[in-house]
Order: sequence, then structure tokens, then C-alpha cells
Amino acid sequence: MSALVLTVMSTITCQHGGTALLTTANTTMRVGEALALLVSDVHTVVGCPFTVGQKYQPCVRIEWSQGSEKPSAGGTAALLMTSVGKCYSAENAVQGTAQKSAGQSSVTA
Repeated sequence: MSALVLTVMSTITCQHGGTALLTTANTTMRVGEALALLVSDVHTVVGCPFTVGQKYQPCVRIEWSQGSEKPSAGGTAALLMTSVGKCYSAENAVQGTAQKSAGQSSVTA
């Protein structure tokens, strides 16, 4: 089953509405003009409003699993719409999964 490849032009948020800053270690694999994201990329989250009781506990990063079998950049799998991004607090608590919009509609893997 194929899924759209995620790129630096995609939109990724935590489930609370914080925005992921999309950077990548990939320098070669492109979807159109945008670099493809990799399963090894860790994305910083900004603007998460999440609180637990009175404690501000925002999502601060997203880590990924389930990249593509192909294509890859230097042997590292590309991220897909079906990849799972776990959102973490600064205390390393998992706080949900990332919400994704591919930002492109033609390249699948």
C-alpha cells in the first residue's frame, strides 16, 4: 500500500495545535522542489498550549517510526503520511501523535 511522501513543505502539528519546525538531514531526495523528510529526523514543536492540571507541559519534539521501504536517502527511509510521529514533552512523556498534511499530492512510496 502506498502513501504520500512528507516533505519540508508538509504541515505537521501536535494534537494540541503546536507547530513542528520541519528540517531534515536529507540533502538529496526531493519531491518537486521540496526535500523529503526522513524517519530519523526529530522535529521541534513550538506553540503547544498543553497543560496537565496547572502545569504547563507542552509538546517540544516529534520522533518518528514506520518510514518507507523505498525511497530512501543514503539508506534512511522517507517519512510517509502513514508514518507515526510521537509527540514528547520536555520530561520525555509521550503526549499523543502528530497530525500530518502532506503538502503535495503526487509522489507516493
